[in-house]
Amino acid sequence: MFEIQSVSKSYAKSAVKAVEDLSLTINDGEIFGFLGPNGAGKTTTIKLLTGILSPDSGSIAIDGISLKDAPMDAKRRFSFVPDTPEMFSKLKASEYLNFIGDVYGTPVEDRKNRIEFYSRIFEISDVLNNKISSFSHGMKQKLFLTASLISDPQNWLLDEPMVGLDPEAAFNIKELMRSRAKEGKTIFFSTHVMEVAEKLCDRIGIIKKGRLIFIGTMEELKKKDSSKSLEEIFLELVEAKSSVKTVQE
Repeated sequence: MFEIQSVSKSYAKSAVKAVEDLSLTINDGEIFGFLGPNGAGKTTTIKLLTGILSPDSGSIAIDGISLKDAPMDAKRRFSFVPDTPEMFSKLKASEYLNFIGDVYGTPVEDRKNRIEFYSRIFEISDVLNNKISSFSHGMKQKLFLTASLISDPQNWLLDEPMVGLDPEAAFNIKELMRSRAKEGKTIFFSTHVMEVAEKLCDRIGIIKKGRLIFIGTMEELKKKDSSKSLEEIFLELVEAKSSVKTVQE
């Protein structure tokens, strides 16, 4: 469970708040999609949840553990997949996976079984002895996804996880999200693709200019205007204007 209470965050030299007075609870057994246009505050919120950034005000708890007061205990309760998997490039993939296992204190046998299982699902088992620097963006993403599941986390936090993945890998992520939610685990992921959120999420939150402007189910979102598609409703909420122009012969 993630609990965000009245959190605000501004960056240095900017009077504009990247996140403003955000309150949000994501429950156990729930797949929660976090949507918004570029620059809306999605990644900032995720960095606050992970402790990469500290809020200017408000509080964050993970499974009831304060991220401020007990940061190490709170961070052991989740795993994180960033939107740009560009770290640890000098390590071999197997070295990185074992490093993550060490960080979380995952028993050797459990670690071995999970690495084997998830690396096979994401089709990287045959390149685990290669250096990460030799991987494509998609392969790095698959590696980070594999690593994030080594500890069998109660809370799975993902920032734009489908970007750069082939259709099979994207399908497998969705299936893993569903299966983990059925086990009572929490999944929080950001996306800008309404179709993905519609098929996966129990609830969604929409953020605009740092403020939460909608939270609820897809059915509740549809009730805003039953004559329009979810994508049209979303675009109206965030006031996104189409840049597509009709070319007439």
